[in-house]
Amino acid sequence: MLGDILLIEETHKKAAADIKVYMVKDLESKPKGYKYIVAISGESGAGKSELSHSLAKLLKYDQIRVKVLHTDNYYIVPPLLRNEWRKTHGIESIGIDEYDWNLIHQNIREFKEGREAMMPCIDIIPEQIDKLITDFKKVDMLVVDGLYAIKTDHVDMRVFIDLTYHETKMTQIIRGKEPMNEYRSQVLEQEHQNVVSLKSLADLVVNKNYQVEAVNGQFTK
Repeated sequence: MLGDILLIEETHKKAAADIKVYMVKDLESKPKGYKYIVAISGESGAGKSELSHSLAKLLKYDQIRVKVLHTDNYYIVPPLLRNEWRKTHGIESIGIDEYDWNLIHQNIREFKEGREAMMPCIDIIPEQIDKLITDFKKVDMLVVDGLYAIKTDHVDMRVFIDLTYHETKMTQIIRGKEPMNEYRSQVLEQEHQNVVSLKSLADLVVNKNYQVEAVNGQFTK
């Protein structure tokens, strides 16, 4: 998302380094040139973007070319219309089905096939959707982040950040992406219910102390 504020701390860098160890180990079992996908989910303010960026930077040092795909760019309803749409359709309409999963999976196929792709990119200042053309031919890895990212198909490693919106309130205020009011609290609670329902899909969990724990026996250091 254009104009987003990243608050990268040492905890994000340390967690990214730990995830990288698991990922590099898993890559050893893949054929040469395999296009790997990591997905990172968590609630608002949990550090998804910070962790994704930190992981991508670490991999860049190893000459691995990484693209971050922010699934929050894939909402079906544009930013300026979203709150009104949600209020009209009710709080229960907020959730996983708000994303354009067809387009997400199309862009992932284009990554896997090493093709050029047109991706949506929200500019949060004017709150409009721009279009970004990306050539995936020389991109080795995709990091997919967002509330419901670990639900994405064809993901090799799923990471879940186990922090609730109550625990990340200060981060949300600092980033200031949306005004904090009673309705926003209702949205966050509904998102919480949806995000928590995906935790069982995770291979790695980033706990409340931002330590990385493997919960899938397939993944070892």
